[in-house]
Amino acid sequence: MKRVRGVPVFYRIVLMSALVLATIGGNVDAAAPAAKVTAEVVRELAPTGTLRAAINLGNSVMAQKDERTGQLGGVTVELANELGKRLGVPVSLVQFNAAGKVFEAMQQGQLDVAFIAVEPARAAELDFTAPYVLIEATYMVRNDSPLKVIADVDRPGVRIAVGRGSAYDLYLTRTIKNAAIVRSATGGCCSMIDLFVADKLEAVAGVRQQLVAHSGSDPSMRIMRDRFMDVPQAVATRKGRTVTPAFLHAFVEEMKASGFVAAALKRSGQAGAVVAPAAP
Repeated sequence: MKRVRGVPVFYRIVLMSALVLATIGGNVDAAAPAAKVTAEVVRELAPTGTLRAAINLGNSVMAQKDERTGQLGGVTVELANELGKRLGVPVSLVQFNAAGKVFEAMQQGQLDVAFIAVEPARAAELDFTAPYVLIEATYMVRNDSPLKVIADVDRPGVRIAVGRGSAYDLYLTRTIKNAAIVRSATGGCCSMIDLFVADKLEAVAGVRQQLVAHSGSDPSMRIMRDRFMDVPQAVATRKGRTVTPAFLHAFVEEMKASGFVAAALKRSGQAGAVVAPAAP
């Protein structure tokens, strides 16, 4: 329950719904009923006969691409392929470099499912499952920066680099009162870090693992120990579908309970990411 403290209402609802079973004795290792595939589920989820699944390469915790072979990997790739297998349809992995671009494609009806962070602005148009993974968003600053903790950042004169259209961009846009938010032109990893370095900004916001990867090759940088938000990663579909939400909810819970999500994270070298607790 500690992870929920200090989180705004929308995220508190998302995380609390995921934590309910854990607080009454359930956990991600408990058995979950298998998601039942029906003809109607297949028609709704794959109306073209192919499951069009968005893979956001801008979040390297969730998806990765081998630059030499072009092969895709990561938990979202494995979930998409498993979902297509359950439905009995081929899967088209549609690649994006930023979550904002995924959301635009979903709005235009170009995709059937997306693996992106739950966010109020997106939830107005998309249906989300409960989270399957929780990741932290924090700040990176230079070693000599006077900014030490999260609360130090929201002050006049501080400029924060963010990836355009990312979950933390949308979150900080709502919550930052005094600092200035500076958005990268394209979004995705690691455009916000490039912007931070090039324009000599005071801080850069991002997923902890991505910031850690950069700081490992740049000893002049420091990552804050605390976080400004938890980023719940979930499966999204367009609103208006009848049976899809319940099916995807059961699918995600089964993937968590069976160890599928944890194993996929480990295979892709992201064992530090946290599998979300079971949801009702």
